Amino acid sequence: MFDQTQIQEFKEAFTVIDQNRDGIIDKDDLRETFAAMGRLNVKNEELDAMIKEASGPINFTVFLTMFGEKLKGADPEDVIMGAFKVLDPDGKGTIKKSFLEELLTTQCDRFTPEEIRNMWAAFPPDVAGNVDYKNICYIITHGEDKEGE
Repeated sequence: MFDQTQIQEFKEAFTVIDQNRDGIIDKDDLRETFAAMGRLNVKNEELDAMIKEASGPINFTVFLTMFGEKLKGADPEDVIMGAFKVLDPDGKGTIKKSFLEELLTTQCDRFTPEEIRNMWAAFPPDVAGNVDYKNICYIITHGEDKEGE
């Protein structure tokens, strides 16, 4: 499912989230992780929903399996790229930030303001306000930036 490098990266992520270092990610670990990222006052219901995604206690094996299942659910890169290309009739490989933001906040599963902020933090537009959707597609399907390889 994953190569050794990916497994090591997931192990590092697991260790960061497992705040009390007991080998199990629980609600308190999630709350402390959110707090460390600056998100305070996370609702208990939200944390409970995250914990319930697992079939039992979240040890590293369960954590890895959950990520495998989540990643398997992503569409293939060519499908995601095709969806973006519909929005890029000139084939430039970019979409205007304002246009993409309008679509994401007014159509279908609408993004919240926080989701929009997170997206621009992860995929900042260039100085002209263009978003490189090819990079977004790559990261969605491969999990890391091309330049980082």
